Amino acid sequence: MSHNPIRPWRNIDRRKSRQIMVGNVPVGGGAPITVQTMTNTDSSDVKATLDQVIRAAEAGADIVRISEPDQAATRALKEIARESPVPIVADIHFHYKRAIEAAEAGAACLRINPGNIGDESRVKEVIKAARDHGCSIRIGVNAGSLEKHLLDKYGEPCPDAMVESGLDHIKILQDLDFHEFKISVKASDVFMAAAAYQMLAEATDAPIHLGITEAGGLTSGTIKSAIGLGNLLWMGIGDTIRVSLSADPVEEVKVGYEILKSLGLRHRGVNIISCPSCARQGFDVIRTVEALEQRLEHIKTPMSLSIIGCVVNGPGEALMTDVGFTGGGAGSGMVYLAGKQSHKMSNDQMVDHIVEEVEKRAEAIEAGNVAAQAAE
Repeated sequence: MSHNPIRPWRNIDRRKSRQIMVGNVPVGGGAPITVQTMTNTDSSDVKATLDQVIRAAEAGADIVRISEPDQAATRALKEIARESPVPIVADIHFHYKRAIEAAEAGAACLRINPGNIGDESRVKEVIKAARDHGCSIRIGVNAGSLEKHLLDKYGEPCPDAMVESGLDHIKILQDLDFHEFKISVKASDVFMAAAAYQMLAEATDAPIHLGITEAGGLTSGTIKSAIGLGNLLWMGIGDTIRVSLSADPVEEVKVGYEILKSLGLRHRGVNIISCPSCARQGFDVIRTVEALEQRLEHIKTPMSLSIIGCVVNGPGEALMTDVGFTGGGAGSGMVYLAGKQSHKMSNDQMVDHIVEEVEKRAEAIEAGNVAAQAAE
């Protein structure tokens, strides 16, 4: 809500972490929490993969990860990284040469488990490549692929095992005097992931990448991620996030932003506040919101819009949003601008009119931001 002051009781005290760079994007150290996704194309297909990267970037992705399972993929990465509008993270699981090739191809970050890529000499080669080519590293611990000795020690995947794995990998990098790394401890179980991240946050000052891995489809995965990531973010934990969905990567980006917006941690585009509708509604709220969500995707300016079907809660909600519409019956409703009652509008013309008002409000906000920057 751009015209309202921030309330102290809404502030989140973020965990202090050191900052690293993923290409030109800062992660940690108080930088805005970044939103990531991962391509699901054949990584050797330059056009398909780059097209998906661009779509994700247009949706707001700050960083995009690409799996690099073979040489064909790392060869394609050179062109993809060169043409990508955002930094690329190369996802490496076992073969250390793929990490070296990815660094040489222009990856901004390597996602690895140092313990999975071979002996110390191979780890040193990967670190050298990362250092030589300005790559950061993400240590990616996953409950589903913990080292055998940890499973033997703990009997099953658990937060203690995940954090021990992560700290062991941190030591490998630090012993080699490499400190440009972030770390994740992902699990598909919300309780396990949350507990592991809380323990990890106490044990290191490294930037933390949050994720509930293999969360599920669009609906179930969104809910699971919102619960898991939302609680951690509320506690101030997390410097970058990825919502893992069995869905289009663009949907992951959208959900990521919605989670951050709901906590006031990051704002992008129009935040629509709408009622679930009932017999009191003066217009078809559900279809109206669906239409507005599609028509307003091009707006990147952070702002709020209330769409309420009747006068029970509508005026109160509209007073706290940039643009609002409250159903009033008799085929029309009231338009609110910057929290003030403005004018009536017919339901038939309402969608087009709201789009126009949102666009004008976005222009005014942007103009104000430019003026404020010029005055500094």
